[in-house]
Amino acid sequence: MLKVIDSAVPVACWSCSVAHNDVTLFCPHCSKIQPPPGGDYFSVFGLEERLDLDLAALEHEFHRLSRKVHPDRFARSGDNERQWSLADTALLNDAYRTLKDPLHRTEYLLKLRGAEIGEEHSGKDRKDPSRVPADLLEEVFELNMQLEEMRTAHKMGEEDPDLQASLEQAKRKFDGLEQEVDQDLRKQWQLWDNGDAAARKAAEKTMVALLDRRRYLSNLVRDVTETLGAE
Repeated sequence: MLKVIDSAVPVACWSCSVAHNDVTLFCPHCSKIQPPPGGDYFSVFGLEERLDLDLAALEHEFHRLSRKVHPDRFARSGDNERQWSLADTALLNDAYRTLKDPLHRTEYLLKLRGAEIGEEHSGKDRKDPSRVPADLLEEVFELNMQLEEMRTAHKMGEEDPDLQASLEQAKRKFDGLEQEVDQDLRKQWQLWDNGDAAARKAAEKTMVALLDRRRYLSNLVRDVTETLGAE
């Protein structure tokens, strides 16, 4: 079951003028569609901010709300209602895509809490030694050399089975390291969902570091995959 929360911000329905909370898609009194709600993606579905969500319940609620705001239902309505239907549909789609994905959900919640996260904050140059996780520094240096060798071999139309096997082994290792990060993130979810303010703050800091590590690993896996697949 999804745990529902209520907004404390009242607004008046444009149709019947009865007050309701500002995250409601439809007026609970007259059932008229409302302008796109304020708040965040969690509040769109009436959820409290948490990381361990019931995804089956989330999907069910997404489909239920999507049917209610579908533009076909408002084809004969006024201009405002038709526009709100389109906007609400887009909002639901964006919110659902974000919350159903564990990494996107984690990153989104951290950003709501004020964390600076993403490539724009962590730097984009994966060859910069200061960006390489300390425990991977030597391996990443060797990997970058092997990637350059493989790219050169591809340009020359040559094959190097030993180099191919080495890169495939590296990819398997980095895939495994990504899975370890995912497991560590889920442990932090529990600390954040169930902790007090101090525990949440500590979990947030750890999750930011884990997401940065995973992003780095994901970029490495992508580079190896692209290089191995190049003709």
